[in-house]
Amino acid sequence: MGDSSSTPSESEHESENSDFSESENEVEKSDFQYGCSHYSRKCSFVSPCCGKIYTCRICHDDEITLHNLDRHSVKEIICSECKEKQFVSNKCRKCGIQFGKYFCSICNLYDDKEKGQFHCDGCGICRVGGKDNFFHCHTCGLCLPLEKREHKCVEKASRTNCPVCMEDLHTSRENAHIPHCGHLIHNSCYKKLLRMGDYRCPICGVSTVSMKNTWTMIDEEIANTPMPPEYADHKVWILCRDCQEVSEVKFHVLGLKCMKCNSYNTCGASAPETTTVK
Repeated sequence: MGDSSSTPSESEHESENSDFSESENEVEKSDFQYGCSHYSRKCSFVSPCCGKIYTCRICHDDEITLHNLDRHSVKEIICSECKEKQFVSNKCRKCGIQFGKYFCSICNLYDDKEKGQFHCDGCGICRVGGKDNFFHCHTCGLCLPLEKREHKCVEKASRTNCPVCMEDLHTSRENAHIPHCGHLIHNSCYKKLLRMGDYRCPICGVSTVSMKNTWTMIDEEIANTPMPPEYADHKVWILCRDCQEVSEVKFHVLGLKCMKCNSYNTCGASAPETTTVK
């Protein structure tokens, strides 16, 4: 993964953090009697789009594939303890039970598990991981770890689909990997690329990991594999995907090396146009 970082996932993402609890009985009741597989809460909601009752929007989207639920449009909830239907709040108007230790009135999000949840106005949704550990980049349109303040910005980078699985990145429950080029890829998709031997960004082709050792190995292979005499002095124009330099280099069947950054992550290119001064 190099020194690349990951974005915080959306708040529904599962967390390994410990639960907040007022008593062992409350944790046990919350974990095993209330909520769903996605997270713990003591209420369900009436879907504003189809009128059906679901514990969370993910449960809705898993069952209803023709449309996604708009979390901000939820108006009615149902208490899991006394079954009272009521407007959105974090306390039942009938039995007084608290629906979730974390509650966001903007996203209509309830959760009894501590995941460092926080609402980001810039993202427009809740995130996990602790507000103090992230900052919002208005150019990229997402929250990033504090150590990425000097990152390369890509306009609305998170408002796109993952280039591997084509699923939405901004509202994904999975963390996104941030290569040096600034484009986003789901962590699991990034790992799949590496397992397949593809070290390049699917969007721009820049190397996503340090390839120094690989380039050294190719240098040695080329040194030990001379080209036939008819190709020994043959040259071609190349574009380096890593530094964007266009240059003319000696042709070799094992690789075409960029003379500026020593990368073999290159492709064929046209010779630069020359202008004649009259």
